[in-house]
Amino acid sequence: MILFDSHSHIDDKCYDKDLQDVIDRAENENVHGIMIVGIDINTSLKAIKIANTYKNIITSVGIHPHDAKDCSKKNIDTLIRLAKKNSCVKAWGETGLDYNRMFSPVKDQEDCFITQLEIAGALDLPLIFHERDSKGRFYDILKSEGPESRKGVVHCFSGTREEMFKYLDLGYYIGITGILTLKERGAYLRSIAPMIPEDRILIETDAPYLTPAPQKNKTRRNEPVFVKSVLLRLAEIRNTDPDKLSQTIFNNTRTLYNVDFQYENHEA
Repeated sequence: MILFDSHSHIDDKCYDKDLQDVIDRAENENVHGIMIVGIDINTSLKAIKIANTYKNIITSVGIHPHDAKDCSKKNIDTLIRLAKKNSCVKAWGETGLDYNRMFSPVKDQEDCFITQLEIAGALDLPLIFHERDSKGRFYDILKSEGPESRKGVVHCFSGTREEMFKYLDLGYYIGITGILTLKERGAYLRSIAPMIPEDRILIETDAPYLTPAPQKNKTRRNEPVFVKSVLLRLAEIRNTDPDKLSQTIFNNTRTLYNVDFQYENHEA
């Protein structure tokens, strides 16, 4: 089995005391790739520092919709410089729309989202998307703003079957988290996950959030090693061999992020 945690936040302060142990545990369970996702300047800087310290860790830079009110030209220019200067930056985001918590006004979110779509296009970077309760507005912007050749992943997908197929039709990947493993909360996602084409699935932890079962019963903090539980549950509901599925998803992730992580004793 070969695993790639396509979306994590192990730059979070809750890992400051044991980050090496977290990374070692992941490697020991064949997690041979980790993406640390930036959500503002500070997290992007910290993620870059970690990625430059450890092998097979990559990062993104971006402004989360929660922080869209801070999407100034100065901050955007800083993120652009970070992306150009650091080869470990392999994506732009986490960006998108979140009309659930409304930490930033709608106009700020939409303006910031559109700006980041344009920047990612100019830098030729894939996007990491966040969407929550946007009532179709997220899709409308994706549909109208930018080229069909844009690459990206809808992170932590928890939408409807119809929304899922709309994103697939636009050419995007679908990111599956530990929600899939949860008895009640993940029931609907389990019903539609088998419909995702095998070559368009990514798996992720969103660590330290969304701890999957069975680890959820023992610890609140998620970490990259637990992405294995997502893979195993996904293979079960798709009625497919987990080792084969893990290799396909590993290669999906390498393709999206344009990385050439190598691993032993496996065939791509």
